Amino acid sequence: MHDIKAIRENPDAFDAALARRGDAPVTAQVLALDEARRAKISAAETAQADQNKASKLVGAAKAKGDEAEFERLRTLVSDKKAEVTAMQAEAKDLDAQLTDMLARIPNLPADDAPDGADEADNVEVNRWGDVPEVDFTAKEHFEIASVAASMDFETAAKTSGARFVMLKGALARVHRALAQFMIDTHVDHNGLTEYMTPVLVRDEAMYGTDKLPKFGDDSYQTTNGWWLIPTSEVTLTYSVAGDVLDEAALPRRMTAHTLCFRSEAGSAGRDTSGMLRQHQFEKVEMVSVTHPDQSDDEQKRMLRCAEDMLERLGVPYRTVILCTGDMGFGARRTFDIEAWLPGQNAYREISSVSTTGDFQARRMNARFKPADGGKPQFVHTLNGSGLAVGRCLIAVLENGQQADGSVKLPEVLAPYLGGKTTLGVDGTLS
Repeated sequence: MHDIKAIRENPDAFDAALARRGDAPVTAQVLALDEARRAKISAAETAQADQNKASKLVGAAKAKGDEAEFERLRTLVSDKKAEVTAMQAEAKDLDAQLTDMLARIPNLPADDAPDGADEADNVEVNRWGDVPEVDFTAKEHFEIASVAASMDFETAAKTSGARFVMLKGALARVHRALAQFMIDTHVDHNGLTEYMTPVLVRDEAMYGTDKLPKFGDDSYQTTNGWWLIPTSEVTLTYSVAGDVLDEAALPRRMTAHTLCFRSEAGSAGRDTSGMLRQHQFEKVEMVSVTHPDQSDDEQKRMLRCAEDMLERLGVPYRTVILCTGDMGFGARRTFDIEAWLPGQNAYREISSVSTTGDFQARRMNARFKPADGGKPQFVHTLNGSGLAVGRCLIAVLENGQQADGSVKLPEVLAPYLGGKTTLGVDGTLS
């Protein structure tokens, strides 16, 4: 959500920032609606004052026995009351229109976000690991011999439809091990507090984390009004909605492993093979709530947490900063981490780490009390994948594949797999 005062004070700068994202100017419409709303509020206040003044004179006219003046004033009070009620209703409607308009305007990009139109203009800032050289043709994850029998798309389609998968046996265990490894690393090494959150949320939580109203089609809603979360960013971030936190309590660093649900609206035909893009998946999410002065450093910290996870797993990756035309709706600045997938001979996104500034905090009224006793200020919120479990499984399988169809698994997973480090061609661990 944007500060209407900031738009009033510098509309040209606001439109210029939106133009960097490829969006059309909006301040003329916003300010016209704002002016109409303020004018209606002012008119209602004037009419209210007239009503109050007339109300005081009614009694005096009655006391003097001036029946004509008494009736005139009583009629005036009644008329003014109806006028005030109508104006207040109109002002309320205009306020709702303004709020909805502001809620549909994306966040303004940070000054250091590179300008660009799409992903081709993203800028690489880091690269780690050597792309594995093999003397055989690398397969995609679902084609690897040790994986194929345990990654069941047909049964999932029978029960649920397209873009679902059933994992079984050792492969399901490896998937679970990855999630446990991620959570343990975030808690034991990165200082995050683990949460177990609901996956069903109310409208307010989706709105507060900028998923509504603009992107309702991208999520699933139950018949009784709950929404299935696209990630636990929603539940973790919204946990501070309406709060006034002590400055000393910042930053608040949280993580959760949850099921996630996305309708993938508008993605028909993209990544239909394998389990790269699913309607239901699991993710370990990171969320930080910070003092505004700390948010840029916190984003760097969260980025390193996600990069380190891939380094511990031995998965080559590159990190890019997204250009203004490729950033998400609520982000000021986003870094994507792309894992190397030998089967696709390409880097593919496995994590996004974004700062939203006070964009989400304004929507959900999340503030902190400065230590010096000043006026409460909006917190900054950040979110990042740490990591997407299914995509991480893909990366581990493809980078660890061997010529005979087996998969060498990362050593860090051994404690979660009973000390075993190989997924055999027969689909068992050894």
